[in-house]
Amino acid sequence: MVRSPVEAPQHILSLLDHLHNLSIEQEDRLKGDKARFVSTDVSNTASDGGQVGETTAPTKSLENDSSFDDLMRDKLIALDKDKCHFVYQLIRATGATNVIEAGTSFGISTIYLALAVGENKKRLDAADRRRSKPGVIATENEPSKVVKARQHWKQCGPEVEREIDLREGNLLVTLATNVTQDVDLLLLDIWTPLALPTVKLVQPRLRPGAVILVDHTLTAAHGYKELLDYFSEPANGFRSLTLPYSGGFEMTVYEPRK
Repeated sequence: MVRSPVEAPQHILSLLDHLHNLSIEQEDRLKGDKARFVSTDVSNTASDGGQVGETTAPTKSLENDSSFDDLMRDKLIALDKDKCHFVYQLIRATGATNVIEAGTSFGISTIYLALAVGENKKRLDAADRRRSKPGVIATENEPSKVVKARQHWKQCGPEVEREIDLREGNLLVTLATNVTQDVDLLLLDIWTPLALPTVKLVQPRLRPGAVILVDHTLTAAHGYKELLDYFSEPANGFRSLTLPYSGGFEMTVYEPRK
């Protein structure tokens, strides 16, 4: 068994394992005999007239359902465990203490973010720790998911809860104010049409060297085309690399021109 890189009490590690397993079970029920289902398939099916990436959701039922939100409302579809481990390690390695998660869902990946930020804050002196605000801004538009996310964080305890500033509603509204000017990392796991507007909204608050992570940029490449084109334009100040995780995991570094 591969040892988890996450430093946390056993009850948190056990909860994370349980939630990841539950997420996989739900994905299996959605995908049927097809390749692994990813949340971006739904948005691609909606926006592209039924065309999705390499993996496919049960498109027949999607095409007959006018409300894609209804389909996904009770589905975990969590960020893969290996990706969560990578994000945790990256935050720890960079010393990040200001993180934004666009698309919190049931709050599983948020736990990793909060744990990593919390460990980094231990490097601060006592006075700075007392003055510090929650290190993770989490966003979620679906009220029922907000309830479940809070329940999961409560199970973890104060070391997770105190590091999360959960903003409920349209993230293009909730992220428009009260965001630090030195964001270290932005994690995007949202419907593809929201990706580029979210990046443009947060970009003025990214510190030089900040990292943006985007899930499933290969399987949902068509939906992410505008975002990836934006990253590839030198004038915008980004350098991107597609990491070889399932479905593609884009790691983009922000280095604005002086």
